[in-house]
Amino acid sequence: MISLHHLKTGDTVITNYGGVEKPGKILQVDHEDKKVLVATDNNTNEFWYDLDNLYSIPLDEAMLLKLQFHLDNSQSGGGKGKVYVRGPFSVRMFETGNKPLMQLHYRDETRNLNAPITLNELQNHYHGMTNFHLE
Repeated sequence: MISLHHLKTGDTVITNYGGVEKPGKILQVDHEDKKVLVATDNNTNEFWYDLDNLYSIPLDEAMLLKLQFHLDNSQSGGGKGKVYVRGPFSVRMFETGNKPLMQLHYRDETRNLNAPITLNELQNHYHGMTNFHLE
């Protein structure tokens, strides 16, 4: 189950309604009722979801490429992991078992992560480091 504290407006999640799963964008988080307003189907449908009906999207190479990151071969390899770059922001992914497992870098700030993260968690880190939302 997804944690309410990891969800912020603009994050992307998977919704489940009647057994049908769709990606959607969070419009509002109601911490009191523990519900989340999500827009699906190109922002044409808005619905409040319980946490039981929301799922995180795993962060992997395909998702980074979909977010317009590109693999930087000049910084990758040699035991230094793969580096994906989008403007001045970079994500370095190391092999499983390495500490840190992932490193996020923007200008003079670096965050070392020891566990895999999801798309919405990357969006939150990106926003915290750049003050822009990652879509």
